[in-house]
Amino acid sequence: MFTGIIETLGTLQEISQEQENLHLKIESNITHELKIDQSVAHNGICLTVVAIENNTYTVTAIKETIDKTTISSWKLNDKINLERAMKLGDRLDGHIVQGHVDQTGICINIKEADGSWYFTFEYDKTQSNITIEKGSITVNGTSLTVVDSKLNQFSVAIIPYTYENTNFKTFKVGTIVNLEFDVIGKYVKRIQDLRV
Repeated sequence: MFTGIIETLGTLQEISQEQENLHLKIESNITHELKIDQSVAHNGICLTVVAIENNTYTVTAIKETIDKTTISSWKLNDKINLERAMKLGDRLDGHIVQGHVDQTGICINIKEADGSWYFTFEYDKTQSNITIEKGSITVNGTSLTVVDSKLNQFSVAIIPYTYENTNFKTFKVGTIVNLEFDVIGKYVKRIQDLRV
């Protein structure tokens, strides 16, 4: 369980393939605090630490994860949003995030405002995911509030702190991102669909 509040950025140092799995070696300033078998969200993808060496650690992604996320397009030296799992009893500063990416989306517009930025994302509506105005959305693991909800797109407003401390500063029109829709909204939508 995560909150969507990014702790730090990691740098992808090495990618290797073993059968259908990808092994990713990440350098980060929190590596010394990690332990084997710990869950860490990487651009919103919950992955398990399988090895630690000096200031790098390794995680493994299986085919299911590779198929449903942006992980197959990651390149060496990419900056990755990192968040460790929340501790029971901590404040929930973002929203309830599972680290289970629902689908990918594409950045279709970036608008600079007076001291902030508006990013608009589009996603495949056939997967039945929804956003609501002022609802929660997770983009590359970052907990955000929807400011313009449409059938298959939404916008979010990014403050300077978030822009500087996440990989939002690397986004361009055409950037593919991981999306996790609000877990409460997903359950409500599922119940509604079962009643029809």
